[in-house]
Amino acid sequence: MKKRWDLVILDTILMTAGFATLTFMGVAKPDIIKHFGISDSAYELQHIAYVFGLFIAFLIGHTKLYEGSFKKSVGIAISWAAIPQMLIPLTTNWNIVVFLRFIQGFVVGLVPLFSTQIARYFLAERPFAKGIILSGIFWGGVFGSMSARYLLGYVSWRTGFILTGLIMYIVYALWFFLVEDFEIRHPKAGEGGINVWKLPFTWVLGFTFFPALWVIFTIIGFSTRLGYSMGWTKEHVANLATTLSISKALWSIGFGYLGYILSKKNTDPRGLFNAIVKVMIIAYATAFVGMIIYSKAMLSGNYSLALASVILVGALQGTGPAFWTSAPATYPESVVPRANFALGLISNSANAIAPTLTDILARHSETLALAELTLMPIVGIITLITVSRMKLPVEE
Repeated sequence: MKKRWDLVILDTILMTAGFATLTFMGVAKPDIIKHFGISDSAYELQHIAYVFGLFIAFLIGHTKLYEGSFKKSVGIAISWAAIPQMLIPLTTNWNIVVFLRFIQGFVVGLVPLFSTQIARYFLAERPFAKGIILSGIFWGGVFGSMSARYLLGYVSWRTGFILTGLIMYIVYALWFFLVEDFEIRHPKAGEGGINVWKLPFTWVLGFTFFPALWVIFTIIGFSTRLGYSMGWTKEHVANLATTLSISKALWSIGFGYLGYILSKKNTDPRGLFNAIVKVMIIAYATAFVGMIIYSKAMLSGNYSLALASVILVGALQGTGPAFWTSAPATYPESVVPRANFALGLISNSANAIAPTLTDILARHSETLALAELTLMPIVGIITLITVSRMKLPVEE
């Protein structure tokens, strides 16, 4: 029992290290803009590229690249972040930097890989274990930002990037020697009589997480632009982002534990899936209340209310632990790795369109953009009710 939870802690540390280093791009923004001689709008291209990379990462997951050794696959996923991190300060062309940031988005491949690992060692505890691991993404954002400010007080931004790339590999080496390896197989489409892409269940289940990611990958940028337009300071905006990140990390763990409590009552596939649906609905309902308060705060320019509201909005991440344990509960074991990447691709398509579409709406009407974001949790709840009435692939 203890060894299983040791794996969870090691996975969380690796996730934290992998995503913490990526915050250096934001902290070093003034130095980077000065070095490359670019405008603010040109600088934002790297973030757009990174978010789009998060989407493409799940397409790569369907290739043979992530077949075979689990440890090797995790090493490849980490390298997507670490190698570009060390190359960025060595290039003199901003377009190359944008491309390298696109590549760094592939690091999110760690999420489905760890989901496959967790499915081997846990049953009812899967949501709790996954919630802890996913919290590493947001701890990485919080602690990475803090450490970046400290480190860049002593070394140049170039040195900082190279050091953090090396830190990723150091943490990976520690992880490598302490975890157990196993083989990952991605059966070809239709092998064993199942093609996950041809199942309506796959598409509906994938879209249950789509509304959460739509808001998660949009709200910080939206809040920043709107906040500055209202005269908020850089410290105000940073505090809002940090509060949201901490909130998402804590909700991830909290809702993961709730998933465990509900799952242990019935551990057959339908029982596990019903627990997953309940957790996600509760998370969406909590976030919906938060989005209503957030909208009111942003339209009135009430910073204190906005700060309080993002604590509830962070509950959106509570859908993550449940969602990322849905494949092992609902698909035959042989296709779980492929199903994980398929569900990730469908849900993360929000990354590719949400920020741009919300920005277009905001230019027309801030109220319209806020209404769109606020309605997303309701869309999530409706989709969950729909999928809960469908036959599970494992029941076919």
